[in-house]
Amino acid sequence: MSKIKVLALDLDGTLTNDQKVVTPRTRAALDAAIAQGVTVVLASGRPTAGITPLAKELGLDKKGGCILSYNGGKIVDCVTGETLVEKTLDPALVPELCAFAAAQDIAILTYNREGIVCERDKDEWANKECFTTKLPMIHVDDLASYVNYPVCKMLITLDPARRDAVCAAGQQQFAGRADLYPSSPFFIEAVPLGVAKDGSLAELLRRMGLTRENLMACGDGLNDRSMIAYAGVGVAMQNAEQPVKDCADYVTTADNNHDGVAEAVEKFILRED
Repeated sequence: MSKIKVLALDLDGTLTNDQKVVTPRTRAALDAAIAQGVTVVLASGRPTAGITPLAKELGLDKKGGCILSYNGGKIVDCVTGETLVEKTLDPALVPELCAFAAAQDIAILTYNREGIVCERDKDEWANKECFTTKLPMIHVDDLASYVNYPVCKMLITLDPARRDAVCAAGQQQFAGRADLYPSSPFFIEAVPLGVAKDGSLAELLRRMGLTRENLMACGDGLNDRSMIAYAGVGVAMQNAEQPVKDCADYVTTADNNHDGVAEAVEKFILRED
């Protein structure tokens, strides 16, 4: 039997193909892993509401499993709905992040109970979050004053050509107060200091009486590096950015459009001697 008891999966570019679909071979591999007692954790930068439909599609609300949303800002038990881990942004940072985005002439968004809230609701890059999460875009006139409730993250969206320069400027401005890091070519996450997928998974493993040796993590983006490096078995997708591959124990031969997750699950969980 495999010693892996928890399987943490990034969604976009990892578990789902470019059409945001879990293909049959990958679904079968996950079902087989769950049948062996493995707890599946859907680990994404998406908001919880943007992951819940996929969790239900995979049957995690019945079979058990967790949603790790906001890059680790929150973990929810799929069966009970209980929040197991939660960290929110300092409210004072919200207007400053909005002002930073305005000065850079780029969109910034966050979420409410209904969907995505953004001043630049027609922005090409902001609308990629609608495609990713399948949540509606809601226009607000003044995001900084609208957000009078706790948020786990804000998301800066922009032309990929500007991502690294804007991210570096943001990291400098918010150093020691919030973490900013890319999660896709056109997204920069702004999260509470220290929030990342590895730390929240560590808390979950502690609750379960397990260690990192019992964790396998699969991902493709720069925001997946922490959990891939932390996990007993860290897997980078063939389509992953190079720094992600550099910290992985294994790089799949298949990409996210050709069942790379199934390849890893079959190799390390279902077929281990």
